[in-house]
Amino acid sequence: MPYAAITYRVKPGHEEEIARIFGEFQRVDTPEFTDGDGEQAGRLLGTAVFVKDDVVVRVIHYEGDFAAIGRHMAAQQGVHTAEAALAPYLAEPRDTSSPQAFAAYFRDATMRTVAQLTVDTHPSGARAS
Repeated sequence: MPYAAITYRVKPGHEEEIARIFGEFQRVDTPEFTDGDGEQAGRLLGTAVFVKDDVVVRVIHYEGDFAAIGRHMAAQQGVHTAEAALAPYLAEPRDTSSPQAFAAYFRDATMRTVAQLTVDTHPSGARAS
């Protein structure tokens, strides 16, 4: 199952404030997400957020259509609460006020994937139990 990473710059020296914001993050109402027609498009399996100096990286473990995740997240109240709390710490302001603006930010902030290695792709044939 694939991973994706979203990155953005923050003002240095605010790691604790950013850690607090993500520590209080309200999880999505459901890990299942749909496409534009309301059909199931996948699900979120997990996320992790990392911060160091002026960089925040959110790693997303998912299955299904990654583009649909942006639409799903744009509809979540917890996302908007976190975005408002993060705004003073962002190095560059971003518009996440509408589902379309959030989806554009989400798409533009996605890092290029260069490798995804799992036990399922290991040459030994080992499988997770």
